[in-house]
Amino acid sequence: MLKPMMIMVAALAVVLGGIFGWKAFVGAQMAAHMAAAKPPPAVVSSAPVKRETWRSQLTAVGTLRAVQSIDLTAEVDGIVREIRFESGTEAHRGEPLVRLDTETEQAQLKSLEAQADLARTTFERDRKLNAQGHVSEARLDASKSSLDSLLAQVDEQRAMIAKKTITAPFNGRLGIRRVNLGQYVKAGAPMVGLQQLDPIYVDFTVPERYLERMGDGQTVRFTVAAFPGRGFDAKVTAVSPEVDPQTRNVALQATADNADRALRPGMSAQVTLNLRQERQVLTLPLSAVTYNPYGSTVYMIVEDGGQKAVRIQPVGTGEVRGGTIEVTRGLKPGQEVVSAGQNKLRNGMAVAVNNSVSPPQAVNLP
Repeated sequence: MLKPMMIMVAALAVVLGGIFGWKAFVGAQMAAHMAAAKPPPAVVSSAPVKRETWRSQLTAVGTLRAVQSIDLTAEVDGIVREIRFESGTEAHRGEPLVRLDTETEQAQLKSLEAQADLARTTFERDRKLNAQGHVSEARLDASKSSLDSLLAQVDEQRAMIAKKTITAPFNGRLGIRRVNLGQYVKAGAPMVGLQQLDPIYVDFTVPERYLERMGDGQTVRFTVAAFPGRGFDAKVTAVSPEVDPQTRNVALQATADNADRALRPGMSAQVTLNLRQERQVLTLPLSAVTYNPYGSTVYMIVEDGGQKAVRIQPVGTGEVRGGTIEVTRGLKPGQEVVSAGQNKLRNGMAVAVNNSVSPPQAVNLP
């Protein structure tokens, strides 16, 4: 009875051992196969380290200002009888914009003109009688003085009437109207703003140590928040002859074309000033650099057994211009680095380069 049971147990052990042994064998074979298999190379885009000549630049924050800007006002008090403009429209030099009531002044002018006509007639008669010896020189002088006084009053009255017509002193764009028909306005009260928008000034300051490297005609490139990605060109047209004793900065003025009226006075501008100095730099696309708490790195492409692989390379970086960054250390001209696809890489990993699709770049503002 005991012997058959032992035989059964031994047979069961043999069967189970065979099953577990087979599974262990298959697992070992699969592990060996997986270890022997290599992952396919990661596909990346690359860019070479370039040597370029950059002109030294200085950045500053500027403010746009109209070449000419005024608030149109009346020189005399009066009631608004006519408004000949719409808010936000263009105005031309000499164009009448607002007319004040002149009925009283016109009546006074007619009275003065009548008095002047009478004085002229009297003077002409006295002049003829004086020639005949019937009128004294004193009387002739008195009639001449009376005529001249009345003519001066006529001119004064005409000037007063002219002051009640407010005209545009230069070409520009009008602002928002601040008067209404029938309104009584006092002398000096603003009626509407007028701005000359083309060209337009860019005012900014730079530290005094750059004074000798600045002058009229230098190129300026600037951007404004209202038009991201768009750059505007200007030229320095004035450098202040004095240094601010509080900030030790020098004020500069650049002039930019503004034919499309896109730029408006008061806008803030990020200004880049090209200095009179050039330097040789190594450059990379900005997308090639990875920033870490311990420093900046790139994935440099190297040859490894006839295949391309990547190696993490620490680098020093400098000035950024649009989509390009300056490399100050860690790389040499002509070396190739990964410019897109870094998120799937690790040190020593094999790669395949495909530059048929370039990574998007920011707008470069030289």
